[in-house]
Amino acid sequence: MSEETTDRPMIRMAAVDKFFGQLHVLKKISLDVPKGQVVVVLGPSGSGKSTLCRAVNRLEPIDSGVIEVDGRPLPSEGRDLARLRAEVGMVFQSFNLFAHKTILENVTLAPVKVRGQAVPDARKTGLELLERVGIADQADKYPAQLSGGQQQRAAIARALAMRPKVMLFDEPTSALDPEMVQEVLDVMTALAADGMTMLVVTHEMGFARKAAHRVIFMSDGEVVEDGTPAEFFTAPKSARAKDFLGKILTH
Repeated sequence: MSEETTDRPMIRMAAVDKFFGQLHVLKKISLDVPKGQVVVVLGPSGSGKSTLCRAVNRLEPIDSGVIEVDGRPLPSEGRDLARLRAEVGMVFQSFNLFAHKTILENVTLAPVKVRGQAVPDARKTGLELLERVGIADQADKYPAQLSGGQQQRAAIARALAMRPKVMLFDEPTSALDPEMVQEVLDVMTALAADGMTMLVVTHEMGFARKAAHRVIFMSDGEVVEDGTPAEFFTAPKSARAKDFLGKILTH
C-alpha cells in the first residue's frame, strides 16, 4: 500500500460554500476526517451543522469548493451518486422507515435492490445487524409497533446493511423521548469503538465527551474550534464556544 492511500482522509472538504438565497450557511469550510475517526459537530441552532452533514452525501448540493469521500469527488448525479450514497450511511432525526414493510424488510431492501444481494444472504445479514443493535426480536414487526428508540436503531441497522465506509448522523436522538436517547447512543458508541468513520451532529454532550475523537464547534456557518473533547470542554478558545457551553452545561 502506498503512503498516499493510507493517509487519504475518508471525508475531505475544502473551501466549501453553501448559500440558501442570500443566507451564507457554510462559509469556506475545510475539514478532513481520517478513516476510523469519530467527529462530533456541535453548535447553536442555525450554525450550519446539519447542512454540513447533508452536504457530505449531496443531499445538499454545495455552491463552491470540493467534497471528497475516500479520495473521490462527490458526483453530481446519476449512477455514480447512487453508488456514493451506498457507501455513506445516513441516519436522520426522523427515522424514515417504510411504514408498510417489516423491520427486517426495511433493512434488507437496499442490499437486494441496490447491491444485488441474494435475498437469503440479505436476510441473514439483516438479522445479524438487528442483533447488533439489540432489536432482533422485533424483526417481523412494523415500524409503528416499535418505540422511537427501536425505530432509530432499526434505521442504523438499515444504514449498516449497505456496508458503508462512513456513517453520517444528523441529530439522531433529538426526536426521541429522553428515556430512549441512551439506547441509541449506546449503539453509536459501540459502532465508534468498532472503528466506523462517523460524522455526528448532536446535542448530546456526554456522547461527544465519551465517543468522539474530535469535536468541531460551528457558529454562523464557520468552524470556530476543532480539537479533542478534553480541549473543547475544559478549555474552549473562543468566546462563542464558551458562551455555548455556558448555556448548555448549566442546564
